[in-house]
Amino acid sequence: MDCIKCNTKSCRTTESCHAQKFDVDELIQTYHLPENMKIVQAAAHLVDNGRAGTLSRLQEVIEFSKSMNFKRIGIAYCYGMEITAALITTIFRESGFKIYPVSCTTGGFKQSDINIGSKIEKVACNPLAQAEQLNAESVDFTITVGLCLGHDILFNKHIKSYTTTLIVKDRVHDHNPVDAIKN
Repeated sequence: MDCIKCNTKSCRTTESCHAQKFDVDELIQTYHLPENMKIVQAAAHLVDNGRAGTLSRLQEVIEFSKSMNFKRIGIAYCYGMEITAALITTIFRESGFKIYPVSCTTGGFKQSDINIGSKIEKVACNPLAQAEQLNAESVDFTITVGLCLGHDILFNKHIKSYTTTLIVKDRVHDHNPVDAIKN
């Protein structure tokens, strides 16, 4: 399947092109599971009925969290974005949430302890510890803020809560990777 090369775009009119390799009926049943339906409905509330484009991503995450009745929110952040993470923490606390911000350097591991090919003795980013700490805090939802590529992959693989990314790291384009595509 290559949706970019499709000339009909029939899927945008609720008609399948029949190139997919998934069972439609099975997926619809999966959407109808209570835990998935709650997310589908909360997300639809943010974009349906003319609301798409009326809220910032931050506002969407707050509203989504409220509609999902999340109480305990983890923030997994890069230490280089701690000032931003602190602002986000304040905004979420003022919105009524219990917030658990965890830095990527939690645990104070040396790079040589984590990466057997490294001789660097300085502090390492520790996405597995971030995930374990937030799992231990029993957060309902986790927001990632500026985790490095690779670290975000490990974090997402090991975190047990629902997770979204608020800020993706792109040092060259002030954390807006779309700028690399436009230029």
